[in-house]
Amino acid sequence: MIYMLLTDGFEDIEALETLDILRRAGLTAKTVGIKSEKAVSSHNVTVLCDQLFEDTDFSDMTMLILPGGPGHTAFSDSEKVTDLINSAYEKGILIGAICASPSVIGKLGLLKGKRFTCFPGFEDMVKGGIYSPEKAVKDGQFITARGAGAASDFGFEIVKHFKGELIANELKKQMQY
Repeated sequence: MIYMLLTDGFEDIEALETLDILRRAGLTAKTVGIKSEKAVSSHNVTVLCDQLFEDTDFSDMTMLILPGGPGHTAFSDSEKVTDLINSAYEKGILIGAICASPSVIGKLGLLKGKRFTCFPGFEDMVKGGIYSPEKAVKDGQFITARGAGAASDFGFEIVKHFKGELIANELKKQMQY
């Protein structure tokens, strides 16, 4: 199961475009609200999360996704979220982060020696990582992307990981990418 964490201030394009691509590819992905309500909002768009963090059993997690946006600081500020990120890392589970959110995993030291990308200006928050200007970068168990304009690339890179390049390319063609 792919879990995407959401909170107020998430970047809606990064979350919803990625989620749509994953579901079009037939991947099972759920949104998880990290606050006490399922409704989260960004850019005057309210999204109802599939479930709440405290009600989620992450034991079937195959990937964890952190969208960016101003709300990314809520991930760093939440012990339950940083514990989940560290646990996913220790178990070798794929971790995806886009825009400002690579800084969340970077501050934990998990991208040390790994290639990554992020929204310009957040590179220095990634301890020991190797910055790349590409739209989306996969290195080991991490997939990172630059921002809203790279949300498709991020989604397709995730599809490529789980379903292969052929399926990702077929989906790109269907979506007129």
